[in-house]
Amino acid sequence: MDNEIQKKNEQGFTLIETSIALVVMMVVALSMSSLFMYSFQNNVGGNDRALAMAVAQRQVEQLRSVGFDDATLAAGTTTLPTITVANRNYRVVRTITDETNSNGTLKKLKKISISVTPTTGVKSWQRTTVVLVSHRSSLATGPYALTQ
Repeated sequence: MDNEIQKKNEQGFTLIETSIALVVMMVVALSMSSLFMYSFQNNVGGNDRALAMAVAQRQVEQLRSVGFDDATLAAGTTTLPTITVANRNYRVVRTITDETNSNGTLKKLKKISISVTPTTGVKSWQRTTVVLVSHRSSLATGPYALTQ
């Protein structure tokens, strides 16, 4: 008799309670999936930035391999043809400036700035420009330090 009374007092979840629980779990799962998609896209953008840094480093190494007085190192801004790495296109802008002393004389030093921007493959908000700055000096002796 006690067994029958206990069975009548035991109740399971109703269909409404189960449905509400499923809706709550579905909302949580959908919010988590959007977070995973954002993380995935951010990682792809990070990969593009790493590839852009490799392109910039390659450009700097090419400029280091030429002589200091080579025409490639002439002061000015140059937009290079589109570079493709790992099926991604990059726009490369090279800026070279001659460093000067405070009295206006030229140093035997050039400042090289390489800007690399992804042009395809990712969303526009992920296309951040990578800038690599380097200095190149002559082997000749000269006024490298600032004079006052």
